[in-house]
Amino acid sequence: MVVFGIDPGYAIVGWGAIRFQSNAYKPLGFGAVETEAHTDFNQRLETIYDEIYAILDRCRPDALAIERLYFQTNKTTAIKVAQARGVTLLAAQKLRIPIFEYTPLQVKTAVTGYGKAKKPQVMEMTRRLLHLSEVPKPDDTADALAIAICHAQAAGSQLRMELNKQTY
Repeated sequence: MVVFGIDPGYAIVGWGAIRFQSNAYKPLGFGAVETEAHTDFNQRLETIYDEIYAILDRCRPDALAIERLYFQTNKTTAIKVAQARGVTLLAAQKLRIPIFEYTPLQVKTAVTGYGKAKKPQVMEMTRRLLHLSEVPKPDDTADALAIAICHAQAAGSQLRMELNKQTY
């Protein structure tokens, strides 16, 4: 199974593709889509959509896993992240890739076994599970890979059946 993970944002969108087979993970590719701070926001959204669509079209994963949004204290930032997340979901939908959402707690639990793990712990376990020589940079890329690992672990479980009800 090939899983494509996304850490949504509008300045940086982390992405990572993994293959999960025989209880082993293999990284297929990872990186980030970055947009310039002083660029028109609508152009930033277009860049995110175009680049994520192109990567998904090449990769053709079995599933896209993305972090579920939660509102922070800065509502303006949350709205912009939600818009960027929306164009990412649109790219997956246009390619008919099933979409699954996970909370940060679910990702931390899947990767480290502890839902209150700190970011460095999650990043290091992601590196170890994927047998990488170093933690991918930027952090958003490592987060995207962790989200992909979370989905691979949830696949076939009761959690996946519940999430199928929420697929876009």
